[in-house]
Amino acid sequence: MSTRNLPAPYFPNPPESYEQNYFSEIVRSFSLYVQQQRNPGEARATRMTLTNLPSSDQGLEVGALFEFNGFVKITKAETPHCASNSATSGLGSVTVTIG
Repeated sequence: MSTRNLPAPYFPNPPESYEQNYFSEIVRSFSLYVQQQRNPGEARATRMTLTNLPSSDQGLEVGALFEFNGFVKITKAETPHCASNSATSGLGSVTVTIG
């Protein structure tokens, strides 16, 4: 969290005896802290190494990275990248008569 410009949550000093308002402020402060910790924030890198990238977007969340035919791609909901595709077909028989 130190790399992000976010203010630290406010944790009030405890009162002499139990007060519901104090407890509510503590719960609110911890909720804010957890929310800040879960937010990945911005990232900037000059050099990055990505290892073990999946070869398709199957099962990945939107925004996840994967490698497809030598290119790093980003998973999008409207642009699927199939892991593989193949097809076989048959359609009866053909007889050719030369005559």
